[in-house]
Amino acid sequence: MTIVRQPTRAGVRDAAAKIAAILPPTPLFSHEINGVAVAFKAESLQPMGAFKLRGAWHRLTALDEHQRARGVVAFSSGNHAQGVAWAAKRLGIPATIVMPADAPRAKRDGTLALGAEVVPYDRMTEDRIRIAAELAEARGATLVPSFDDPWVIEGQGSVGIEARRQMEAAGLGEPTHVVVPCGGGGLAAGIALGLGEARITVVEPEGWDDMRRSLDASWIEPVGPNPPPTACDALQTPEVSPLTFDVLARRDATGVAVSEAEVRAAQRWAAAKLHLVIEPGGAVALAALLAGKVAAEPGLLVILSGGNVDVDAYASVIAPDTVDIPAIAALSETA
Repeated sequence: MTIVRQPTRAGVRDAAAKIAAILPPTPLFSHEINGVAVAFKAESLQPMGAFKLRGAWHRLTALDEHQRARGVVAFSSGNHAQGVAWAAKRLGIPATIVMPADAPRAKRDGTLALGAEVVPYDRMTEDRIRIAAELAEARGATLVPSFDDPWVIEGQGSVGIEARRQMEAAGLGEPTHVVVPCGGGGLAAGIALGLGEARITVVEPEGWDDMRRSLDASWIEPVGPNPPPTACDALQTPEVSPLTFDVLARRDATGVAVSEAEVRAAQRWAAAKLHLVIEPGGAVALAALLAGKVAAEPGLLVILSGGNVDVDAYASVIAPDTVDIPAIAALSETA
């Protein structure tokens, strides 16, 4: 009988120690919303612009010498791609990434610049998991999923351990409620393991909120047919995995969905108030807070998960004449 390894809280702590040994903590910002100090964890300021290197580093450092020599294969729209490429380059491991042909140029170029091979595919007609699995089998390489992997989940959870220490040092107390962007759920599941007492709210773009619906239904619900277009390319996961769903369901996590307009408003707010460039998928947790779908409260931690933007698209979002700001009249912030 094959025993499938499960992600654990101890594994998250181990991953946090690994990350602390090679990188300084990403900054934690505080800003008052409705008179409450809210913590914002800027994973957008990682060396490759997103939290994904955490899971990639924990996974790749677990490979033995034979496995490292045969290389790794991953599939990603860009941030996991760059995380795996970054870790592989530091460890001297050959890396191949299956990426959608319409992935943002900045993410594709960043992956190539880190030395990885990129294999494009059509996200609407081709199966990236099948392509990656076939490549891995043909080459004898290790497949590194973006979220459906216990080491990856544990690695992503290290952000929660890091943020808790920073919040305590800043006098903000322990995180009691964490709001997390969610695609496949690896980041949210890892944080749920690492911060066992905190409430977890996952945030997804409207029409791609399969984790929210799955948690509501108590079983996995895939994204429906013909989902709407979204700028949140990093969160376009057709179906979450049992591994991440089970962790979040056991923790009674909840979910909300945000609109494209709310995401753009959050990107503008992050630029104006925190002086941070945040990509659409990385801004959804902030969007939920600003839109009043998550209440500001003591101990609230908001994850800003990535900052790899398409320059032209980002310029149009933050342009002064942009007029699609959603109704956030209920928000009364104090600078």
